[in-house]
Amino acid sequence: MGKFSTFEEINSWQKSRVFNKQIYQITENSNFKKDYDFVKQIRRASLSISSNIAEGFERNTDKEFIYFLYVAKASAGEVRSQLYLAFDLEYITREEFEQLLESVTEISRLLSGFIKYLSLKS
Repeated sequence: MGKFSTFEEINSWQKSRVFNKQIYQITENSNFKKDYDFVKQIRRASLSISSNIAEGFERNTDKEFIYFLYVAKASAGEVRSQLYLAFDLEYITREEFEQLLESVTEISRLLSGFIKYLSLKS
């Protein structure tokens, strides 16, 4: 399980927690808010990142943890794709898009590194 005693210590979980808040805040704007299904989907995908990190950690085996980290990474990819649509539909500004894209890309990179570390350790 690496060198962590709780999932709250994991950097990618900490960053995804901050990212979740940003997604919730950004989807409250009037442009986004009117697209209820899209708001629901991007929020769900964002929540899936942190939730799968936590769930995988609590499984107590590296093999299961790695599986859930892959699911979290896939959800990060889903959010990235949705951010492009949000930008294309002008629900978010270029600055918001770039900041959110950078955050979720960093989370994805952290997850990749963690997966690699756990895979080599097993």
